[in-house]
Amino acid sequence: MPKRKAAIAVGGVAALGAAALLLPNANASQDKNQASGTTGTVKTLKATQASNLAAQLQKSLGDAFAGSYFDSGKQQLVVNVVGGDNNTMAQAKKAGAVVRQVKNSTRALKAAAGTLKTKATIPGTSWAVDPRTDKILVTADSTVTGARWNRLQSTVQSLGSGMATLKKSAGTFKTFVSGGDAIFSQTQQGGVRCSLGFNVTASDGSPAFLTAGHCGVAAKDWSDSQNGQPIATVDQAKFPGNDFSLVKYNDPNTQAPSEVNAGNGQTVQITQAADATVGETVFRMGSTTGLHNGQVTGLDATVNFQSETNPGGTDTVNGLIQTNVCAEAGDSGGSLFTQDGSAVGLTSGGSGDCTNGGETFFQPVTAALQATGATLGNGGNGGNAGNGGNAGNGGADNNGNGAGDQSGSAAPSASAGDQSGAGDQSGGSADPSASAGDQSGNGSGDQSGNGAGTGNQSGNGAGAGDQSGSGNDQSGAGTANDGSSLTSSR
Repeated sequence: MPKRKAAIAVGGVAALGAAALLLPNANASQDKNQASGTTGTVKTLKATQASNLAAQLQKSLGDAFAGSYFDSGKQQLVVNVVGGDNNTMAQAKKAGAVVRQVKNSTRALKAAAGTLKTKATIPGTSWAVDPRTDKILVTADSTVTGARWNRLQSTVQSLGSGMATLKKSAGTFKTFVSGGDAIFSQTQQGGVRCSLGFNVTASDGSPAFLTAGHCGVAAKDWSDSQNGQPIATVDQAKFPGNDFSLVKYNDPNTQAPSEVNAGNGQTVQITQAADATVGETVFRMGSTTGLHNGQVTGLDATVNFQSETNPGGTDTVNGLIQTNVCAEAGDSGGSLFTQDGSAVGLTSGGSGDCTNGGETFFQPVTAALQATGATLGNGGNGGNAGNGGNAGNGGADNNGNGAGDQSGSAAPSASAGDQSGAGDQSGGSADPSASAGDQSGNGSGDQSGNGAGTGNQSGNGAGAGDQSGSGNDQSGAGTANDGSSLTSSR
């Protein structure tokens, strides 16, 4: 039996020939707060090195450790210390970190987060620790009004001065499952589209990939083309609580390269999994909006999504990475990574879009790998299908603002634009179990869904797929990422 190459575009980046080209618009802003500490022993670090050093200091400093962040402008790790004596400060400085004394301990911040969980688990809210301010950042989306807003505001105030900040988001927190073109499934409610995160090897040695948990809960069998035959089956799916799925390729000989399709025929090799560090620059690849970048703004975030499977209920996800990278419907499950080829997260959900910006939350890859027993790298007997490895001729190549023009297919085996059902879409819901972004195609490309939707997508059989309108009010005009270069659009 001939070996089959994984016919799905993976969210990744090349080891950094391609990623270096992603950076012209990716300069992260420097922290304006001046951290104290001697400069003689401060080390210049890459983000991954900073993350490793932070983990070491967290263990060695114990209760004195109160969080850390990466100053990307100076390429230094800043460590918060509370109640530390001179020996503690000296220990952190000797290790190469900039040290600053802060008021709130990790224990106090966690206790405050616990109060928020008990008193303010309201759909449309989130909170995460921001070590740059030594506070909890609490965010409410546009649906949190009236009595709910008053309840949230009073809870934040009850935490005491200097413990938390509260802000409003213009958008609505939702999972980004609809409208993508990377991986497809059919349910009773219609079609579901998501984005593949990272290829992995399952604990039994079989080739598999990671994607969002709400995608795996929504559908069990996944294809690499619209209305195509399933090529992979969900093995594990966790949502809510967590948001990851392990999906095994049906053909054990599938060659699943550990790389991300960065668009325009270029890929980035994914060599390791890494924990996120606040302040570091990260890139997100998704099948709807392509490549975008931004910064990690918080860790251990809790997000309360409005549940569409349980009217009036809440789907709460914990332990997420908070960023200011944009995303839209269909980007769910897509990869979050660093320029050195480290896998960091899987797109979960958020608010806003890639025209106006917003917050996006990601399931940490390290937690997903630990829970599933999978490892990053090539699965199957074929090893790395290293043929230059474009895992999709145009799957990440989107013309238009977010929803815009999509040319090509995420599946190399289907060839660029070989999508018979990528046609007209109307409607779609952000709910993974209620046809979120769901399109029920009839083969001619005519599809209809229900709910807030991703607008219309008309295909011409060559994958030109003009999309206009979306649940985020995208007209499809203009060019967000046309794939002609690897410059990431923020």
